[in-house]
Amino acid sequence: MAISPTLPITLHTLSNRSAKQLLSDLTTLYVTHRTCISRTVYIALFAALVHRIRNAIKEQKAAAARAAEARRRGPTLSSGGGEVTTGSGRKKVELNREFFRNLGRLLRICIPGWKSKEARLLVSHSVFLVLRTLISLYVAELDGRLVSSLVRGKGKAFLKGLVWWMIVAVAATFTNSMPSYHQTTLSLAYRTRLTNYIHNKYLHNMTFYTLSALDDRIKNADQLITVDVSKFSNSLAELYSNLAKPVLDLIIYNWSLSRSVGGEGLFAMSLLVQLSASVMRALTPPFGKYVADEARLEGEFRFQHSRLIDYSEEIALYAGHEAEKDTLDKGYFTLIKHVNRILRRRFYHGVMEDFVIKYFWGALGLMLCSVPVFFKLPSTGTGGAKSDHTESFITNRRLLLSSSDAFGRLMFSYKEISQLAGYTSRVSTLLEVIADIQRGHFEKALVSSASTEANASVLSGRGELEEGEDIRFQDVPIVSPNGDVLVKALSFHINRGDHLLIVGPNGCGKSSLFRILGGLWPVYGGKVRKPPSEDIFYIPQRPYLSKGTLRQQQILYPDTLLDMRAKGVTDRDLIAILQSLGLESLLGTHMHNSKAGYSIDSLISPTDTRASRSSRQETAGLDLEAEWTDVLSTGNQQRIAAARLFYHAPKYAILDECTSSVTAETEKVMYDEAKRLGITLMTVSHRKSLWRYHGWILQFDGQGGHVFTRLEAEKRLRLEDEREELDLRLRGVPEIEKRIAELEAGG
Repeated sequence: MAISPTLPITLHTLSNRSAKQLLSDLTTLYVTHRTCISRTVYIALFAALVHRIRNAIKEQKAAAARAAEARRRGPTLSSGGGEVTTGSGRKKVELNREFFRNLGRLLRICIPGWKSKEARLLVSHSVFLVLRTLISLYVAELDGRLVSSLVRGKGKAFLKGLVWWMIVAVAATFTNSMPSYHQTTLSLAYRTRLTNYIHNKYLHNMTFYTLSALDDRIKNADQLITVDVSKFSNSLAELYSNLAKPVLDLIIYNWSLSRSVGGEGLFAMSLLVQLSASVMRALTPPFGKYVADEARLEGEFRFQHSRLIDYSEEIALYAGHEAEKDTLDKGYFTLIKHVNRILRRRFYHGVMEDFVIKYFWGALGLMLCSVPVFFKLPSTGTGGAKSDHTESFITNRRLLLSSSDAFGRLMFSYKEISQLAGYTSRVSTLLEVIADIQRGHFEKALVSSASTEANASVLSGRGELEEGEDIRFQDVPIVSPNGDVLVKALSFHINRGDHLLIVGPNGCGKSSLFRILGGLWPVYGGKVRKPPSEDIFYIPQRPYLSKGTLRQQQILYPDTLLDMRAKGVTDRDLIAILQSLGLESLLGTHMHNSKAGYSIDSLISPTDTRASRSSRQETAGLDLEAEWTDVLSTGNQQRIAAARLFYHAPKYAILDECTSSVTAETEKVMYDEAKRLGITLMTVSHRKSLWRYHGWILQFDGQGGHVFTRLEAEKRLRLEDEREELDLRLRGVPEIEKRIAELEAGG
């Protein structure tokens, strides 16, 4: 093959040419074909973007299909201890379609419409973000002019520019402060909306009870509502600023830079930045999952302390402080171990980010800023003076620093998005579980002693529930909180006025029966007819007394003063109720609230007339505030519960050992007055003195059986007395036989 004679000459010519001349020729060649190169680059960029979006959509569709398949399979029972687990296991926090769907759902709650306060705040926030970017762009140009005047030695122009700089600074500082104010205000607005929404759901139809009693997917609802909602709101408000501002800055600053250094150079640098950013993203730990796990461990640790406070007396009596200390130390150690792991990961990740963002990208930026100095491009102007180069370099450098800072904040926002994903997952899980519970779907780990499969079939069923004036149970299974079926088919029927006594050993199903009557538990089978929940009143052995006044928080609870007036009840009626129960001492002027620091006398104005003062003195005790659980004895607490019952006067009342700490005289007053008010009584008690107040008895044997029959109190008392007498005689038989044996031996 012949070699062209011109090739050695060309190589020799290239070797003799300097690198600067070669670079100049390449620049000239680039400028000549710049239009074609630009179009090729932008078309390739657009094609790569479309390809990436298509791949992302395909991945999200595949993930959604897997999640739908897992939901279709539904919950399954584990073969070990009968624990209910879902097919998908624990949720994995990812930036996927589920995250955006959950975030969109929460956003519709936080921003209910474009005319809402939150939407107006968001628009105002956006306006100030744009103004802040435009002012920063103008300040960059002003900075270049000042340095140019300084290099040229024009003192008058420099001083004039400096004065104008200070004037612009006034508007700039105000504009720079407004986004922070809007961010905080938005966070509070989001939290208010979300908290109100959750409270309406959580405190509706006994959801707060069923969430903890019938479902174990949410271990610490208080942590989610108080802490995680706040963190989600803060993260969401911060994320808008940390995303919208950097994106806007990147667009405006890069557009300004492209006018000075050329769009292709900017694209080349952006390509290198994207490559390094992809490497960083691949090496970034799953901070979203870490945040969700940390919040869960924080909630569990807090729950352990709350449990210690709730059961402090029992733990103290058992001397279980060492065991509780071990449990708390273990919970804290697990939490701190996880936090330290996050800190180590963040340290290594921070070192990598700092090097890439500050130094590697800074070097690329300096190379980009040098383009107008060393090369003459059509878009960079014709100025060739040193001062012009200085002004251009300073302006471009300022724009590049701002653009780099914006891109850095955009990169850092990936961690913030991951954290937001963690908070979004936890808050969304709470809302999903609440919605499931309100639809009647529960998931609970079964730890019953019986067959898990047999109990699961009962728990998965649902019976019929209808409202009526009477109470009828027909073949209704009674289930314990841990999943044991205590009674397979309970059947009984009472009408108004048929007072029912319920007896049986502990754990036989009495409390579960009351939970069904109160509407707390679902009907797992059979048929139940009962009055509405507001017509059934429940009084436990230790009643619930909240902090507040004697009138509203104790006697009227859960009614308000408006409800009391609507019923036509006056303060004198309440005083009469208290006096009938022997609680008039609570109304005396000698009562003093040591915690609040005032007595009843302080509630009476010295300017009142004698008549109004006397009337006010009679009712002033009802306004006394105290922590009544600490102030009153157990017996007086049960009397307060009876006063609450007399005020409400429901159609049915469930009395669960509610007279265990009162005298026989007070017990008689309570039952006589309740029957006089037309209240049908359903009593759980083993006290024989209460038999005469009831006409029916429901007796559980503790083995799954029950007897429902009419109660003849006098006859039953005679039989019971006879049985006790026979028991006493039988206990004396061994002594008699022993004595007979001694007499026979002595004879």
